[in-house]
Amino acid sequence: MTYDRLVCANCAAPVNEGRCRVCRANRERLQQEGPFGGLNPAALLSLVLILVAAVALLAHQTA
Repeated sequence: MTYDRLVCANCAAPVNEGRCRVCRANRERLQQEGPFGGLNPAALLSLVLILVAAVALLAHQTA
């Protein structure tokens, strides 16, 4: 989830505005996690397996 859609429970403002220290801390944490930080390990593994299967299928079709 991106922080631009989150609303802070502490100050009820959007987290991306960083109005309070809780907003600023959560915004910093979400920025450090990167794009795949919110995925659980099972979802990440599924994405990797789908990618490997797609590459294998592509390699099989071109050979």
